[in-house]
Amino acid sequence: MTRFADMASNDVWCVENGGASLYHGRVQMLEFAVRRMLVSFLAGSFLFVAPSLAAAQWAPVEQVKTYTVSGSTGIELYSQIGEKGPLVGGQMRTIAHTDFKLLWSRNYQPQPDGSCKLVSARPSLTLIYTLPKAGKMPGALKTKWDTFAEGVRRHERVHGDMIVEMVREIEAVSVGLTAADDPKCQKIRQDLTARLGEISKRNRERHRDYDKLEMNNGGNVHQLILKLVNE
Repeated sequence: MTRFADMASNDVWCVENGGASLYHGRVQMLEFAVRRMLVSFLAGSFLFVAPSLAAAQWAPVEQVKTYTVSGSTGIELYSQIGEKGPLVGGQMRTIAHTDFKLLWSRNYQPQPDGSCKLVSARPSLTLIYTLPKAGKMPGALKTKWDTFAEGVRRHERVHGDMIVEMVREIEAVSVGLTAADDPKCQKIRQDLTARLGEISKRNRERHRDYDKLEMNNGGNVHQLILKLVNE
């Protein structure tokens, strides 16, 4: 969901609930079929912008949420992931999910020649990871679980890194963007909006490609699941 609150020369906008998820695979006849990882990456609208010295002066805030599963075997643990994992889109349970909230503070300034210039664009990014957590279990199973959980955490971390890179790209090309004959700073907003889809599309494709690689047969996440559930 994207919300915009535009003001005369300055505005702040927020992109909420963009993310990527590991989808839980069904277990049948002791054969484990893993669905392709899908990306629920609601990028909304992003700014396409020019280099800025302020680019290195912010850092994302991270939040980690967990849900608890229990069981005495890897199969039981994985089955509980299918029952308790985060719901994405209200339809599908996932193993893990990377979400984000992004606020932009933008300063548009009318110029003496009648143009408008975006003189600053500062992001405030929160990354929200939802990961599985297991209760008490036998030592051998704990070892298997710890390997699985760490692998899932690393996978979601890559999604988080991609989001940060996207925001830095937006910031790097934002500041200094100018629209001629735009004393009310309206054309520049339209120009930005037209460019946002390019960044959004590239990033959705990047997340999808990464997920497919990880979840296909032999991929890192696919192997993590097999090692967890196989006795």
